[in-house]
Amino acid sequence: MYFGDSTYILVIIGMLLVMWAQSRVTRTFDKFNEVPTAHRIRGREAAQAILDAKGLTDVAIEPVSGNLTDHYDPVKKVLRLSEATYDSTSIAAVAVAAHECGHAVQDGENYQPLRFRSALVPLTNIGSTISIPLILMGILLGMAKLTLVGIVAFSLVLIFQLVTLPVEFDASRRAMTILESHGLLASQEIGPARSVLNAAAWTYVMSAFSTALQLLRFIILMGRQRND
Repeated sequence: MYFGDSTYILVIIGMLLVMWAQSRVTRTFDKFNEVPTAHRIRGREAAQAILDAKGLTDVAIEPVSGNLTDHYDPVKKVLRLSEATYDSTSIAAVAVAAHECGHAVQDGENYQPLRFRSALVPLTNIGSTISIPLILMGILLGMAKLTLVGIVAFSLVLIFQLVTLPVEFDASRRAMTILESHGLLASQEIGPARSVLNAAAWTYVMSAFSTALQLLRFIILMGRQRND
């Protein structure tokens, strides 16, 4: 019933959309990762310049392994830049570094959506861990209430992703404002940098949409279960 049901098409649609978004961001990043900035500024140098300009002297910058694994840790106040960003002078690297600095600026300004997202992390981790097992058990054992508990737990994942959207879009907006106002990129490089960040934003949108489709499927299955 779980995998053979026709509603599984919703999962497939979600997976395809996420794959498309990930492919798009990879293509866009790779394209502009081959184009050096006019100022030959490295990702870590751009990040440091932004942090200094914003007075964020308590934020450290560290390299992290992997590709596109860049992130800001608000707990440890650390900006971690991937190998493809840290020492690269490309437009893509500077754009990504600026985006992560956007999160550091959010943290420094006590941006409430970021605070809310951080507060949701423990609940989201629990929900993502127990939701699918509970839903499967509820469906297989014919226990609609157990299925409902699993669905509620799974909905925490979607709530987290929806809260993430304004946080990510705001970080990109801040990044572009900073890049333009501080002259870290030449005028002709602003468009490509925006393309990189827009492509990255679509991965968050499609992930949330995919999760919403999965949640819809679970609700449909529970409705059928109750009718039976």
